[in-house]
Amino acid sequence: MKPSPISPTVDFDRDGVQHGFLKLPYSRDDAAWGALMIPVTVVRNGKGPTALLTGANHGDEYEGAVALRKLSNNLKAEEVTGCVIIVPFLNYPAFRAGTRTSSIDRGNLNRSFPGKPDGTVTEKIADYVQRHLLPCADVVLDIHSGGKTLDFLPFACIHVLDDKAQEARCQAAMEAFGAPYSMHMLELDSVGMFDTAAEDAGKVFVSTELGGGGSSTARSVAIAERGVRDFLIHCGICKGEISPRKSIKLDMPDGDCYVASMHDGLLEMCVDLGDPVNAGDVVGRVYDATRTGSAPIEYHAGRSGILAARHFPGLIGCGDTLAVVAEVVG
Repeated sequence: MKPSPISPTVDFDRDGVQHGFLKLPYSRDDAAWGALMIPVTVVRNGKGPTALLTGANHGDEYEGAVALRKLSNNLKAEEVTGCVIIVPFLNYPAFRAGTRTSSIDRGNLNRSFPGKPDGTVTEKIADYVQRHLLPCADVVLDIHSGGKTLDFLPFACIHVLDDKAQEARCQAAMEAFGAPYSMHMLELDSVGMFDTAAEDAGKVFVSTELGGGGSSTARSVAIAERGVRDFLIHCGICKGEISPRKSIKLDMPDGDCYVASMHDGLLEMCVDLGDPVNAGDVVGRVYDATRTGSAPIEYHAGRSGILAARHFPGLIGCGDTLAVVAEVVG
């Protein structure tokens, strides 16, 4: 395997607080010998576990970016036993453009693992995370939200794993994060995901969906900040007491949880996030936006539960996820 073209300007083994970059050479019209400079903070204090904290894996998701940028300012070495690696803007080109995928190569970082050291910019970032950051980490927290096209109940999530001991460790870390909802997540397509790469490497991995609509709120950022702190306390990296918080447990057991639109048009949501839904209920209607006088197409829930996610904003395309219904399990 070729070496990664990315070089860190920080020393991951040095004690103290370091702010620097993951430097990726990137030759382009406005900078022939230029580079992408992906911000990174490393806080280390002696021996102990290492946490990798990432935000903006998709560039239009901001809770992680805000919470981790604040943490990078405030976390002190004496508060840490072990190491915290903070990458607030993991897909930096996408983050700077405010888009889900990279503005350079249109790459979806969360579908690009394990990456390639001689691939596209997005593949090079994935390769560096896969071969250099993940091996350092004992626990991984990747903070997501819905971006510009989805809105979610605020939940932390893990996946069902073959290794039940590993799944139990992930479950405990998710519960420590303490989001208002906790989800066993069903992915429609897990190939190439950061989640899959971390789980296959045996890491404790927790992700989130903390809102959406292409922005953050005071509430969603507060959930992320508090969750990160309690995650680090749970992992034995920071001292303190985890504040007890009620988290409603949700499950997505199969594909019936997803309601997909088969039409383009104007979306009318018929239930709101967190509302109870019965199997067969109308969750949304899609109107032909090219004419008046035609009946809307109604979309029905495939199972009972609560509305955990919805399309955002008001126009929808054929193939888009219209709604996600999750079961309440505790």
